[in-house]
Amino acid sequence: MTQFAARDFHPFEAGGNRYLYLVPSAGVVRLDRASDAVLSTVAQEPGSVGELTSRLSDRFAADEVASAVEELLHIQAIGVAAEPRKRMLKVLPSSAVPLQTMVLNVTSKCNLACTYCYEYGEDRVVDEEAAEMPRFLDEETARQSVDFMFEEAGPNPVVNLTFFGGETLLNFPVLKTTLAYARERGDALGKKVQFSLTTNATLLKPEIVQWLIDNEVGVTVSIDGPKEMQDRFRVFHNGKGSYEVVLPKIRDLLQRHTAKPIGARVTLTRQNLDIIGIYRHLSEEVGFQQVGFAPVTTANGRDYAIEDGENGYDLMLQQFQALAWEFLEYTVAGRRHAFSNVTETLEEIHKGVSKAYPCGAGVGLVGVATNGDVGLCHRFAGSDEHRLGSVGEGIDVEKQREFLDRNHLANKTDCHTCWARPLCAGGCYHEAHTRYGSTEHANLHYCEWIRAWTHTCLEVYGELAERAPHVLERIGN
Repeated sequence: MTQFAARDFHPFEAGGNRYLYLVPSAGVVRLDRASDAVLSTVAQEPGSVGELTSRLSDRFAADEVASAVEELLHIQAIGVAAEPRKRMLKVLPSSAVPLQTMVLNVTSKCNLACTYCYEYGEDRVVDEEAAEMPRFLDEETARQSVDFMFEEAGPNPVVNLTFFGGETLLNFPVLKTTLAYARERGDALGKKVQFSLTTNATLLKPEIVQWLIDNEVGVTVSIDGPKEMQDRFRVFHNGKGSYEVVLPKIRDLLQRHTAKPIGARVTLTRQNLDIIGIYRHLSEEVGFQQVGFAPVTTANGRDYAIEDGENGYDLMLQQFQALAWEFLEYTVAGRRHAFSNVTETLEEIHKGVSKAYPCGAGVGLVGVATNGDVGLCHRFAGSDEHRLGSVGEGIDVEKQREFLDRNHLANKTDCHTCWARPLCAGGCYHEAHTRYGSTEHANLHYCEWIRAWTHTCLEVYGELAERAPHVLERIGN
């Protein structure tokens, strides 16, 4: 008789019910009692329908067991024991990948001197031959970049243009003319352009804020928290801290620019791991509608690198988890919570995202350097090794395809048995290059953290499904 065995899934509980996260389909299902019992039984020892019926006869009728087996086979939580597990397929995108987001580096210059910055710090990914590129994007290259963006967007009706730096507002004149040109070209082509920028907020002033409002530009502010934390690394070139300069400017931005949520982006370092305290300050005291955290990207051995253990990644995880559960209670009660790390992961879970690549870099997203070179993303702008083309010549499709071929999840054997791979796919390319010297390397130092964080997000997702399903319907809309 056909023997059935457990396949790829990750179990979790929510609202007193048993759930499965299905790998690699990335689906989430709630199990009924019979299915849970069958799955638990075959996980211990494979069995046929008859054997499973016998083992579970004290709790379930034969037709319940047979129905559970059929449903579990359908969702691929179990499979025929004698058949090999399905191999990870390597399906590459089509040769013409429409561009969704262009990150335009309008300057590589900054008025701050943040020690950990990937643009200016010890781990900068720039080749010697690219070191002489212009520090500011000029208007001609900016217009070429916009034309390139629309050409590469293909049939996409919406394209995202993100202005980046350095400190973006140092090149405000070109930023203004570029946005105006992109809007004009978008109108002529029947495409909508969504604009955003990242800034350290030091150069914000009332007329710039008004321009952001008038042009519906989304804003992310790079800020590390209260004064003591902000002034540790985010300093001017003379060593003076930036907190007192940026705080009144940020308050003015938040008070006036209300059409879109203004986000705070926090870089976490070994010296800056009071995540809950930072969150409270930025969300409740300053008033950011979104607060997101990212550990510093750096090689081993830097004095600001986050370490393994209870004073490093473990401490970071505990605080992320605490904020995730707080997010749940706030959301169920109909209150806003600004912790964007959990909302981003919940959106991916809800959409059933199953990644072959960790992000859109090189496929749907590119970064443009100040000289017009097109790189994988903004972090690789200026790196000849990671160059995909230029705004004048377009994307080198063969080079792009070769990159996608080499960096596909199917090539990362360390990831093949990981249940969290649909949401991780090996982790950030820039992190891998900085830490291991290659974009193709999985971020193995991060694996346990990712699995634990993803498990927490799955639990929160299940609790929302039980307690506030209407909230899930709004996710991603």
